[in-house]
Amino acid sequence: MSRIRILSEQLANQIAAGEVVERPASVVKELVENSLDAGASRIDIQVEGSGSGLLRVTDDGAGMDGDDVLLCLERHATSKIREEAQLAAIATLGFRGEAIPSIASVAWMTVLSRPQDQELGTRAEVRYGTLRHVHQDGCGRGTVIEVRHLFGNMPARKKFLKSARTEMHHIEEVVKNQALAHPATGFTLQADGRMVLDYRPGADLERRVREVFRYKGKLLPLRAESANDAEAEAMALDGFLLLPETAQAATARLRLLVNGRPVQDAMLRHAVGEGMQGFLMKGYQPAGVLLLAIAPDQVDVNVHPAKREIRFRRSETVHRFVADRIRRAMAGYQQALRTSLFAPPAPQPFREWPVERSAAVTASPDFPAPASAEPPASQPRLPADAPPVSVRPLPVQALPVTPPILPDSSPLPEPGPAPAYAGLTLIGQLFALYLLCEREGQFIVIDQHAAHERLLYGQLLQGYLATSMPQQALLFPATVELTPAQAETLEQRGAEVAAFGFAVEPFGEATHLIKATPALVSHVEPGALLREILDGLRSAARQDAVRPVPQAVDDLLASMACKAAIKAGNRLQPVEMLKLLAQMEAGAVFSHCPHGRPVLKTFTAQEVERWFHRHGG
Repeated sequence: MSRIRILSEQLANQIAAGEVVERPASVVKELVENSLDAGASRIDIQVEGSGSGLLRVTDDGAGMDGDDVLLCLERHATSKIREEAQLAAIATLGFRGEAIPSIASVAWMTVLSRPQDQELGTRAEVRYGTLRHVHQDGCGRGTVIEVRHLFGNMPARKKFLKSARTEMHHIEEVVKNQALAHPATGFTLQADGRMVLDYRPGADLERRVREVFRYKGKLLPLRAESANDAEAEAMALDGFLLLPETAQAATARLRLLVNGRPVQDAMLRHAVGEGMQGFLMKGYQPAGVLLLAIAPDQVDVNVHPAKREIRFRRSETVHRFVADRIRRAMAGYQQALRTSLFAPPAPQPFREWPVERSAAVTASPDFPAPASAEPPASQPRLPADAPPVSVRPLPVQALPVTPPILPDSSPLPEPGPAPAYAGLTLIGQLFALYLLCEREGQFIVIDQHAAHERLLYGQLLQGYLATSMPQQALLFPATVELTPAQAETLEQRGAEVAAFGFAVEPFGEATHLIKATPALVSHVEPGALLREILDGLRSAARQDAVRPVPQAVDDLLASMACKAAIKAGNRLQPVEMLKLLAQMEAGAVFSHCPHGRPVLKTFTAQEVERWFHRHGG
């Protein structure tokens, strides 16, 4: 007698349910996807007992006639695909025909549906895989599916469910993801008679993003198409990112949608992170929603029973496309921020500041003091008698000896009644670290160290990539003792050390002579900096197909910029502050330091008024 037997239909369905129906949220996901494939404009979900008591999904989609109601209960019965060729280019959310029979095998299920062209609908009742009743019934256009007593015939499986709060959280996540994928569709979610989510139909993507994330701040748009990019083929990117400094909020996370399908994909997450390199602080992750539209034949969605994971046929192309579009979005954010900060201001009434004279500014290459001679007309700057920004003299400390970001001929603002640059009116300096500015009803705080660090990093990166890092020859060469590992790295990767701006020669045994250092960090102790670079290069990969430079090299450039930037405690004079603002406007990126910390924070007049409870004026 043969030991191999064909499983019964009931047992096969229960096995399939183990893959498709992990928890109540899985049921909601499958039923909502069917509603969306049916063209529903509104989907209502009701939950009782965290989903194990009752799950009801109601839609106003195309509906089913009596024959289709019975067929949908059969395994591998579907209206989504008809032939093998369609499996290579799936354009619907569902396609296997397993979800409804699998759910029905582990629960009590009722299906009530009516197409628009019929007066009566059809009701079918199934108990743990066994059809009990089928009859006509009155109902509205669309479909209602009720699932009760989930896993009632599988008590061992039911024990694996988590707390009611956890299961409800998973259900909410399903609804939020689908609401983002289909912003024009209305969604409601009720739990034990309480309205949990209510997304009205007809929303645009931005409004839906704000509803789901409960976020009122600035959003960074991602809309981009692959025009003039033959390698990317037919791809388009849409969505919104939250500002990098808000990405750690409790409700913030990155939601990925491919062809309207919520997915989990490490490659896409990595691409978004690469595009936001230098804008996220350590431990922070990108947050927002990314919608990737791609030709169906370029993505395989049939690799996971629950359809959560996908595979791209050309993953490197997709990665490059997404990372590039994210970089462009961040560049657009910089341009918009630059315009909002430095655009010419609206005409303001004249005012004078009754201030006293401050001590003379200490000259430094980064912020040169005004010369006694008058500059050419093409090089306007503040006059020597420009009013300072403090009502009392401030102690002055020498600034780091570093070359300026902009040449000395960079224009400075025309003389005015108060120190100002472009649209910013300079108020002063706080804690010898923050610049305080005002602009048309906004209060702006700038971290002087973070701002200068980002600008220096940009110059260092540009010099490294162009292999033309400005050097500062040392009048007296410095000696440095290297470990055997450091000496080996110097011997093997001398060209890369030179790309950082160093000129190093052996000087017997472990001693080496440093004859030149990077000009931007010439004030930093050269030996310590060289050892840091050698240790970093030893851990860096020689090539990186994704980043412009390897991560370890990028970290070294950021560290060099941090060491060379203006430090906390450096008192700046008005001309120095204005010079920094001019450098920020000219910088390609200025909103975040290379470690991802924000450079500035803007407060509206209304926010300041709320601090002092001046809501009524």
